[in-house]
Amino acid sequence: MKLRIVSPFSTRLGLVLGLALGLAAGPALAQTRSELRIGYQKYGTLTILKARGDLEKRLAPQGVDVKWTEFPAGPQLLEGLNVGSIDFGTVGEAPPIFAQAAGADLVYVANQPPAPAGEAIVVGKDSPIRSVAELKGKKVALNKGSNVHYLLVKALEKAGVKYGEIQTVFLAPADARAAFERGSVDA
Repeated sequence: MKLRIVSPFSTRLGLVLGLALGLAAGPALAQTRSELRIGYQKYGTLTILKARGDLEKRLAPQGVDVKWTEFPAGPQLLEGLNVGSIDFGTVGEAPPIFAQAAGADLVYVANQPPAPAGEAIVVGKDSPIRSVAELKGKKVALNKGSNVHYLLVKALEKAGVKYGEIQTVFLAPADARAAFERGSVDA
């Protein structure tokens, strides 16, 4: 399931929760200019909301500016949330679990149905690797603490391969793609 989260330490928590629940912000906000900082990735419903500009139009009369910050992946977005550089964001199901296990104090406000067809373990078209079991001893690039990290762990488990039997290479998505295209990693 996709999770939207907010930081309980945000000074704009009431506004963010009102937004998440579809409520109008209170009249007190109209007296001063405020900013709602939203973290997003290159997928999901927030990209549609950002592109349409509807949120900015709805909040402007109430004195609220919207600032959008793009993140390469969920773990980085959650780090931004945890350190207070954003107030609200959306990530996949695994990153908040990893973040909370590391001590991040996050609040879930909504979820979306899962989209498992949106993730996969990828090998090059000329790769001899044809099954998860064949990843044994191979280099696999992934973003630490991400949905694909969880996907890999579960796929290896199902194939009877121990996590320690592959060589994980922790890279952000753009770097992982570059390493994959160069042939520096196998999957």
